[in-house]
Amino acid sequence: MFVHSVTRTPVLTDEQLRQQGVFLLPRPREIAPFELATHTGEPFTVTDFEGQWSFIFFGFTNCPDICPTSMSVLAQAERLIRERAPDAADDFQGMLVSVDPERDDQETLAKYVTAFSPAFVGVRGDRAATAELTTQLNVAFAKVPSDDGSYQVDHTANIVIVNPRGHYVGFAKMPHQADTIADTFITLHERWG
Repeated sequence: MFVHSVTRTPVLTDEQLRQQGVFLLPRPREIAPFELATHTGEPFTVTDFEGQWSFIFFGFTNCPDICPTSMSVLAQAERLIRERAPDAADDFQGMLVSVDPERDDQETLAKYVTAFSPAFVGVRGDRAATAELTTQLNVAFAKVPSDDGSYQVDHTANIVIVNPRGHYVGFAKMPHQADTIADTFITLHERWG
């Protein structure tokens, strides 16, 4: 019993979460139906959020900095969760939803997300279908042309949190820290399962 209480990650209060850049909504918000596809080609809808806590980053595979850094943080958080809360670890789902459907085809997305973790899910769709989801989760994105004819994509850099009932419950602001994501998951899992 003593060892468990010393090694167990403490459940954080809402104020402690806020101090770490994690903001929970006053009430979980339902997500309206949408249809995208996973990096394996399977359909992905709101019901696919059910059963796990989803920590979702909206980004793109050609992103030079924020996206790979944030996905690395999610992968580190996944490892910390497996160490700190092994019984709950299968309830964590790291995800990338592409905001660059023109370049992030299924194969490109599959290579990208599984390089961070074989358990991660990549999700994609056309711009309109992606916007159906992003607008519900307070995520903005826009294509920004470059002088050389290519483009980048400006996007919200929060990690969105969806509960196992498929409801939007909050987000983690930049800069992302693996400890914060792991502690947030463990706290939410302890509170609500």
